[in-house]
Amino acid sequence: MQAGRGFRLSPQRLLLSGWPWMSLALLLLAVRLSKGAGLSDLYALVSRPFWPGTAQAEWLRAAQRLDQQSRLQSLEADNQRLRRLLGLQQAAGPLLAAPVIARPASGWWQQLLLGRGAWQGVSSGAVVTAPGGLLGRVVAVTPSTATVQLLTDPGSRIGVWVARTGEHGLLLGTGTARPVLRFLDRDARVRPGDLVTTSPASTLVPPSLTVGVVQNLDEQAMPAPEALVQLSAPVAAVDWVQVRR
Repeated sequence: MQAGRGFRLSPQRLLLSGWPWMSLALLLLAVRLSKGAGLSDLYALVSRPFWPGTAQAEWLRAAQRLDQQSRLQSLEADNQRLRRLLGLQQAAGPLLAAPVIARPASGWWQQLLLGRGAWQGVSSGAVVTAPGGLLGRVVAVTPSTATVQLLTDPGSRIGVWVARTGEHGLLLGTGTARPVLRFLDRDARVRPGDLVTTSPASTLVPPSLTVGVVQNLDEQAMPAPEALVQLSAPVAAVDWVQVRR
């Protein structure tokens, strides 16, 4: 009996031996009640030395500057485009500003469809221009739309000339971005960079409309020299035009 009494612990010793488990239980209860907020604070405190430093912050600032610069350039481009469209409408006078509403993918260099038609005074044969120069002519009209044959269409034929030398020729569409200028005179005194305009003798279009510039000259072509012409109007990406009514 005395030996059994020697192994009995007093309440004080039981309390001291059980305090780690009680502390753990209280800690778990506190975590549950605080929904882990304390652990988050502890993790933030411990991981602070590993937070992004000045280099990472500079990368973020550089990325923000790049994003702002990109947005600024986009806004500037939109602003310039709207200014051109506004100038197009203000300078029209007897001209009609018309939006491009459709363009066949298989005939990108042949035709485009305008959102103006007979109701707005557009007629077949009307000349169509854009900022930069001549685009083509209206070949079909409905009450509210008009189809334009571009200078790059293989069926397009326009009389032009080189003002610097007075050389006359015929501008032929090729179905590509650059039509061919076929001269009438075998001895064409033309060089790359010469300005090409509509001919004063043309009966299809008004004279002296800007067409483009000579890109290169093939003097060996038969029966007369030929030149590729870089059009001055943005044929590939035009979205508004002017129609001469």
